[in-house]
Amino acid sequence: MRSGTVAGFDGDDVLVLLDDDPGEPTGRIPRHLVSWTAFEHPSEVVAVGRRITAEVQAVDERGGHVLLSSKACEDEALHRHLLGARPGDVVTGTVAAVHDFGVFVRLDGEPPHPVYPGTGFVRVPDLTWSHVDHPHDAVRPGQRAPGEVITADSYQGEVVISLKALQEDPWDRHPLRVGDVARGPVTKTLPFGAFVRVAEDVEGLVHVDDLGGRAVEEGQELRVRILEIDRPRRRIRLAPAD
Repeated sequence: MRSGTVAGFDGDDVLVLLDDDPGEPTGRIPRHLVSWTAFEHPSEVVAVGRRITAEVQAVDERGGHVLLSSKACEDEALHRHLLGARPGDVVTGTVAAVHDFGVFVRLDGEPPHPVYPGTGFVRVPDLTWSHVDHPHDAVRPGQRAPGEVITADSYQGEVVISLKALQEDPWDRHPLRVGDVARGPVTKTLPFGAFVRVAEDVEGLVHVDDLGGRAVEEGQELRVRILEIDRPRRRIRLAPAD
C-alpha cells in the first residue's frame, strides 16, 4: 500500500502526490478503482488535498506512473479480511446468490461487502465435477458451502473459492483404462462429435470421424471403447464398440 495526497484530476482519473514523490504526482487512480460508492465524478468522493491510502495495482516503469486502487482500501475490515485469506485455506459459508456467471457465498465471519451479497465467489468451473447447464443445478441460495480458497482478489473485493476442490475427483473413483468398454447415454451432440457418459460424472468424446456417418441423439445409449485418456487435460477419446 502507498499513501499520499490527492493532487488533482485528469478527466475521471485521480492524481496522487505520493509521499516519496520528488515533485510531480506519480500516483494515478482510474475511475473504476476510486470507490465502491456510485458517483458521477471522482471529485464527489475525494477532494484535492485529502490524504489517501491506496493499494498498488501496477507500476509503469517507463512512464513513471503508479497505478493505484483506493477502493481496495476504502473498507478497512474488508481489506483485512481479504489479506487474511490464503490459497489452500478451507472456508465455509452460505450461498447468497446464484447467477449464470458464478455464485456468491457469504463466508462465516466476513464483514459486510459494500456491493456484493457475499465476499466469497465461486466460478462456474469450480462448482462441481459434474456437468451442469446452470449453476443453480449445483447449489441453491441458503445452502451451506465449504470450499478451498483459490485467491483473494482485492481488485474485485472478493475471495475466490472452489467447492469442487473438496469433492472427490470422479476420475479417482472410476479408474478407467484404455481398451475398457462401457455403455452410457449421449449427453451432448455437437458438429464435431458426441459426448458419452462412461461413468458417474465422467464423459468422453466420440469424434464425428469415428461415428462413420452414424446418427446419434442425446439420451441414446451407446456402447463405446476407450481409445485414449488424457488425464492432465481431462479428456477421453471414445469410439463405438458395436
